[in-house]
Amino acid sequence: MIFGFGAGQVEVGDDGAVRAVVHPVRSRSVLLEDGGAHDSTRYWGKGFVITDRGSHRWDAPVSQRWRSSGIDLLYQLGPLELRVGRRFGERWTETYEVRNVSDEAVAVGSIGISTPWRDLYSSSRESLAEAVHAHVWTGGADSWVWAVPMDGSGPGLGLQLTEGELWAYSVESREATSSSNARGHLYLQVTDHARAPGAMGGQPLLTVEPGESYRWTWQLAWHDSLADFHATRQPLLEAPSLVAEVGESLVVRLADGVSGPTTVTADEAGTQYVEATDGKVRSRIQVLFHQPLRELVEARVRFVLDRQRPVERGDSRRFSFVPYDNETGLTVLSGAWHDWSDGRERIGTALLLQEARDRGWGDRAELDEALAGYQQFVDEFLVDADGTVADDSLRLTRTRLYNFPWFARFFLGQGSPERAIQILDRYYELGGDHFLAFDLGPLLLTLSEHSPRMLEHLERHARTFVEYGDELPAHEVNYEQSMVAPLLELLLAAHQTGFVDSSELARRLPWLTAFAADQPDVRLRHIAIRHWDGYWFGLLRLWGDVFPHYWSVLSAAVYLSWPFEDLSELGHAILRANLVNFAPDGSATCAFVYPSAVNSRPAHLADPLANDQDWALVYALRFGLS
Repeated sequence: MIFGFGAGQVEVGDDGAVRAVVHPVRSRSVLLEDGGAHDSTRYWGKGFVITDRGSHRWDAPVSQRWRSSGIDLLYQLGPLELRVGRRFGERWTETYEVRNVSDEAVAVGSIGISTPWRDLYSSSRESLAEAVHAHVWTGGADSWVWAVPMDGSGPGLGLQLTEGELWAYSVESREATSSSNARGHLYLQVTDHARAPGAMGGQPLLTVEPGESYRWTWQLAWHDSLADFHATRQPLLEAPSLVAEVGESLVVRLADGVSGPTTVTADEAGTQYVEATDGKVRSRIQVLFHQPLRELVEARVRFVLDRQRPVERGDSRRFSFVPYDNETGLTVLSGAWHDWSDGRERIGTALLLQEARDRGWGDRAELDEALAGYQQFVDEFLVDADGTVADDSLRLTRTRLYNFPWFARFFLGQGSPERAIQILDRYYELGGDHFLAFDLGPLLLTLSEHSPRMLEHLERHARTFVEYGDELPAHEVNYEQSMVAPLLELLLAAHQTGFVDSSELARRLPWLTAFAADQPDVRLRHIAIRHWDGYWFGLLRLWGDVFPHYWSVLSAAVYLSWPFEDLSELGHAILRANLVNFAPDGSATCAFVYPSAVNSRPAHLADPLANDQDWALVYALRFGLS
């Protein structure tokens, strides 16, 4: 049956679950359609419960009652009854009520509702025209979701909790078959205590006494922008800034009648949850206090020099940087797993040493020696005489274009612009005009002082991608933030030289900003969605949302270079948020997998592997974070 919903409509299947949600501006539903990993078992509103008296999924209701404005459903879940009411009109309201119909108390350890957003990357054009980014916040009574079209245009679909509390979200159906191109099914959780009791500041255990019930309600509506959506909300607490140095204070704003702290501080580095209540419900946010940047960088440099070089090797590869398992204290051998190699992204650690050296941080003689050894390793094992950059010292894989600007940047930092130019010339010989490697725009501008040929590369490359429009070539993922940010960085450089009109930049900026929202959690606010690096780069091989992933700093690079309006607040917030992945002792994690669970395995944890995350510090220093 079809129900009107604002300017759009909702399709409800014969079983009472929501199949599709469409706005007339868009041709496709904001929800996943049947096929691949999605079928009727994961339609909107279906879900599961884990209790001390058995666990259940619900699908076909035991009874249903259709109304002109919606439907009422009843599911039997062992000792529990679940009643669901859906009402449609200008707004769409759903109420869920779990009632204990037995004569004994039931401890509910987890309960999740499927919200199968169409958050997937089939191609850039299809993603921009037909898919949505689902930005989720499950911070208690203030929980919300903002599903925004990937091109950043309105309207978006906003979900806000109006009764009860949500404390987690989890992910299902993340499989190797869909790889990095599908985010999976997101489940909104009243609690996930059974699987991840400590996640997101702690998960409540709900005890439902005989004859009693627990109820929650959320409301959905179309909004032209995230700001318009927020204007309809009244959160218990907010914080203008979520990051400060140890010893500084952060301001917390409380709604009228709400109890909680109005400032928070810390004398030790780390994250901190801040809670508030109106006496009936609670909400929380997460903030970060970090060391002064110099202390953090020097601790990290000390750590990698002591622990993340394979000193047991007999040749110059002993000067390389490799992943490190914080649990065992061992470096990790890559074998055929390329994202653990001694090449590729690991050069970020060498670039960090250069940034520290150039600021006079750390022991200059030790850094010079380490960088000279690393350059020897690069010359002997990674970069050929013609400028071709290998993936790693084993040379088991194809040439990867991402590597070229990184190694060009390294040689520039070592005082060899000629070698850097040779590498970029080779990049373009291999088809780089049709690829969005990182840092190309700024690097080409810098090297143009040594060779006018770099401006020729810049103009040709930029015009190629202007001609591509919204049909970008697929990279290692079909479409992602780390395609759009390098694209804008390239076009910014081309605009600076007069090759590209500002309208081309203005058109594409919403593509980038749509990847992030402003949740009141330091790991989420302004951080682009990315949901595969725990698998590719981590030791635990977990799929699922990684927040923050260090390549979110690519967005910061664009915002901090944007000449048309001041986006520096967003850029600095991203850079500072990424400091959360570094500990005071210099250890680090390459991936914090944020959901409470992924494919029913506990998550919301830091992967034990230190791998490629040092890029976050490189960009923090490069863009003058203090």
